[in-house]
Amino acid sequence: MRKEFVMRGKTASGQTEVLNFSAFKPGMAYRITEFSLYPSTSIGGSNVESIGSITAGKTAVAPTDPNFNNEGLIATSYFVDNASSAVPVSAYSVINDTFLITQNLILMVQDASGGSSPVNWQCRFESVKMTGPEEAVTNYKQFAISDE
Repeated sequence: MRKEFVMRGKTASGQTEVLNFSAFKPGMAYRITEFSLYPSTSIGGSNVESIGSITAGKTAVAPTDPNFNNEGLIATSYFVDNASSAVPVSAYSVINDTFLITQNLILMVQDASGGSSPVNWQCRFESVKMTGPEEAVTNYKQFAISDE
């Protein structure tokens, strides 16, 4: 049976949050299935451009400069809403849903429209059961990424 859960919050522009997986159960990992952003102020009243990134690395990846060659970058998201009715609301996410998570992640968001508004975010994860050898490989892989 697939077990899903959601982490969500509101983070100041340019700041980071730790998504805590340190209390994971042996033999279990988690897979990200959704990363969404939503504005927190002036909804429908001004131009909004929000971006975010999630990494398994030691430091946050600036969402303004994602590099898909970075093995630790597991999700990016982009939300734009222009006050003009001629420009539709757009939201895009790129997620590495094959990356098995066993350690904490770092989320970073930014108000890229020139403001400093906080950004609402939501991530959905599902649990994945692993065998002993899979767990060893997964833990080593994530440790090697976060130790760079």
